[in-house]
Amino acid sequence: MLGPVRAWHADRELDLGSPQQRTVLAALLLRHGHPVSLAELVDAVWGVEPPVAAVSVLRTYVSRLRKVLEPGRGPEEPPRTIVSVGDGYRACIPEQALDLAVFERRTADAAKAAAEGEETTAAQLLHDALDGWPGAALAGLPGPLAESERARLAEERLSALETRLDLDVRLGRHGQVIAELMSLTGEHPLREELCRLLMLALYRSGRQAEALAAYRRTRATLVTELGIEPGAPLRELHARILATDASLSVGASPWSTAGESSPQESPVSDSPQHRETQPSSASATEATAPASPAPQTKTPEPPARRPAYAPRLAQLPADLPTFTGREAELKATLGMLPLDGSAPATLVISAIGGMAGVGKTTLAVHLAHRVADRFPDGQLCINLRGFDPAGSVMCSQEAIRVLLDALGVPPQRLPAGLEAQTALYRSVLAERRVLILLDNARDAEQVRPLLPGSPGCFVIVTSRNQLTGLVAGEGAHPLTLNQLTPAEAHEFLARRLGTARLEREPQAVDEIIARCALLPLALAVVAARAATHPDFPLSAIAEELRDSDDSLDAFAGDDITIDVRTVFSLSYEALSAPAARLFRLLGLHAGPDLSSPAAAALAGLTPRETRGLLVELTRAHLLTEHFPGRYTLHDLLRVYAAERVRAEETPRDRDLAVERLLSWYLHTAAAAYPLITPNRNPIPLDPPPASCRPLSFTALDQAVDWCETERSNLVGAVHQAANSGQPGIAWRLPAVLWGFFYLRSHLGDWLDTTRTGLSAARAAQDSRGEAQALADAAAALRSNGRFDEAIELFHRSIAVCRELGDMDGRLRAVGNLGDAYLQTGRLDKAVEYSRRGLALDRVVGDIWGEGIALSNLGDAYQRLGRFDDAVDCLEQALTVLRESGNRWVEGVALDVLGTVHHRLGARERAVAYYRQALAAHRDIGNRWGEGHTLGHLGDVQLAAGEPEAADGSWRQALGIFAEFDHPDAAKIQEKLRSLQPASR
Repeated sequence: MLGPVRAWHADRELDLGSPQQRTVLAALLLRHGHPVSLAELVDAVWGVEPPVAAVSVLRTYVSRLRKVLEPGRGPEEPPRTIVSVGDGYRACIPEQALDLAVFERRTADAAKAAAEGEETTAAQLLHDALDGWPGAALAGLPGPLAESERARLAEERLSALETRLDLDVRLGRHGQVIAELMSLTGEHPLREELCRLLMLALYRSGRQAEALAAYRRTRATLVTELGIEPGAPLRELHARILATDASLSVGASPWSTAGESSPQESPVSDSPQHRETQPSSASATEATAPASPAPQTKTPEPPARRPAYAPRLAQLPADLPTFTGREAELKATLGMLPLDGSAPATLVISAIGGMAGVGKTTLAVHLAHRVADRFPDGQLCINLRGFDPAGSVMCSQEAIRVLLDALGVPPQRLPAGLEAQTALYRSVLAERRVLILLDNARDAEQVRPLLPGSPGCFVIVTSRNQLTGLVAGEGAHPLTLNQLTPAEAHEFLARRLGTARLEREPQAVDEIIARCALLPLALAVVAARAATHPDFPLSAIAEELRDSDDSLDAFAGDDITIDVRTVFSLSYEALSAPAARLFRLLGLHAGPDLSSPAAAALAGLTPRETRGLLVELTRAHLLTEHFPGRYTLHDLLRVYAAERVRAEETPRDRDLAVERLLSWYLHTAAAAYPLITPNRNPIPLDPPPASCRPLSFTALDQAVDWCETERSNLVGAVHQAANSGQPGIAWRLPAVLWGFFYLRSHLGDWLDTTRTGLSAARAAQDSRGEAQALADAAAALRSNGRFDEAIELFHRSIAVCRELGDMDGRLRAVGNLGDAYLQTGRLDKAVEYSRRGLALDRVVGDIWGEGIALSNLGDAYQRLGRFDDAVDCLEQALTVLRESGNRWVEGVALDVLGTVHHRLGARERAVAYYRQALAAHRDIGNRWGEGHTLGHLGDVQLAAGEPEAADGSWRQALGIFAEFDHPDAAKIQEKLRSLQPASR
């Protein structure tokens, strides 16, 4: 890590792969054993513009790293170095095996030793720590994480180096470090601590002139490049060298050179009050040498300067008596201030952002009251009117005049021009400790002139926009407010309406909270209505909200500052015209979130144009980017967007936008279909609209990951298509998704979408659509264990296909009927329909259907106890399946062969077939099939007298079934329970 990212196994260096793959490893190692989510890894490697298949690529990187880092791990052993944790991974590397951890431990030990007075030990520890740092950390790694961590680690190294050099100088090694310090001051001319150490080392080596020359060089650099004078420690050392201060010699207290006054001298102060007590034309020696020794106590700091015209400042609005919640946000912001309750030693800026109505000002005022006592020079507060109902944004020059007036500056003293006024404002605030609340800011440009120029102040800024300029340029601490938690929302209402009233109608309270979508402003409006009508039951208020579900009428108020629709409109009207159009079109999207390519299809724009508009909406907090490239709308903002799209877009434009979006989902899902279910006949589709650009995929993992990510949107798209006059999309979308639903065991979604598609096809009198939807719904019913209903629909599908002359459809339905009868235990019917399907497949040359029919027939024979016939069919099936590349059913056939040999008592052969079946399932990501085969493997392991192995297999199966909420989880749990007494 402390150089190029490299790894060794024993004495052999490992090939860690591409720079991006090394970045993934670095991101995991930098967390010191804590989990890293997929979203964080995507951001680490690619930043704000990840590729479409970012998650799939990451998983490939992790898989390769596991193989490289654990060359001896068997295929059945779980990973030990990089383990999966939730939606991410965790690196399990011993601390002593990571050079960065060794460095951090040694520097921590050095700090502890120095604090205990063991400076020689501390210096040696730092020498050892820095010797293990060969070059620039994370050298050669791309991505934003590597860039930021390189800077952070470089600063840590330089800080440790400064501490080590300081210890060397204290220990009398000043002559040995001069060359190193000269080189470092050349590399880092703005670091005053390096200059201070060089000056001291030179002075102690008898090179006073060179020490003074070093000061002059550094001062010239600071004045020229930054326009500032050196800090107090450097100026003080300069003065003491000029005075040939004896306390600087070797053996004097080393702490006296670090910026504090030595016990034998008076402190050198730059405050006007202190300078007035010194001789006006004395030499440096006279200015620093007192007439008699000072007492052995630290001289107190002079009081902060206050201009004669400055009044007492107390401009904060009253704190809200019913304020509740936001504990995490308050803790994070208070953590920026000193723990001892004092004012900060530097300028601290907190930028609080969030959507309209989320409670930014309320939190800012409450926070300001919490810390006001730390700022004895008072509090300033100003509303910058960045988003004002009157539309009058306050310019920076007007704001600074208001603030200077509050600070007591007479109007006649105000200079002309913003730059001169800003300089006066900062001069007045110099050496004062003031809390400044800048509320409702428009952007960073409006705020920047209003920031103090000296330490000791605390600035709180609120804005509906993301003030990224302040974060990047001024080091502001960003805090984005989200809606309340359900518990906070309940307490919010309890503070306003009383606990007793809420306890009488808990269901109504829950509905009110849900209808308000946890937004503080909406909750406040509803609470005010309930409070002014104490006799109204809360259920009646909940009913009002329910009746206005598709509008914001229930959140209207007499005061425009608390009218939810008006408050939202201020953010909406500040958008550019293209961004406003995209925002209102989002009201047509039925899913829970939206990707950037889907938004492009909805708007009929290019991906590049759309990304810029999404950034604008996100910065305005009208949209939330909850994962790189994926966006969500707050529920009430969704209602507002739907209101605007109905009001501002024509019915035709709305219909075209919906058609583009639904076509994008359909054609992208169709692009995934042949990778998930290879060699299947494609579903016939109409071409997409001209401005709809579907995605394409090159690998199975990419296709499955996309379907999984978009699953809720795809289900919503089926229903939206059925309800918006797009029946063709409503039945075709489930038809291209069946393989994904089956593969990932999303059985409820499968059944729901196929039934919706069937209803849409029938309503449109689309016979071909009805035939396809009947077969799809029957297959979903069969997988859900509703076999009688499935059999009925398969028969209906055969009848419709016969009317249409659709031989392919009939073949599929006949083969599926055989499997459905097999699952019901009606083995005679299963054999009959499997044979019929096999014969038809061979007549038309459908090798794919032939392999499935042979597998089903072999399973029926094994259940009938006709093991020779079963083995014959299944071996034929494997030949055909492998020839056609059908790994899906190959895994099933291998599993059935394992069961046959288990029943014959050939346990070793059974285990071998089960392991082959597991490999096939895992190749295509068939988690459902993997779970079933693991269950069967556990059965044969238990029969072979291996209860521990059986326990392991069943627990793996249980994990898979539980992941998909599969009903077979209960069967595995029962097996595990029966195993426990036996194992004891």
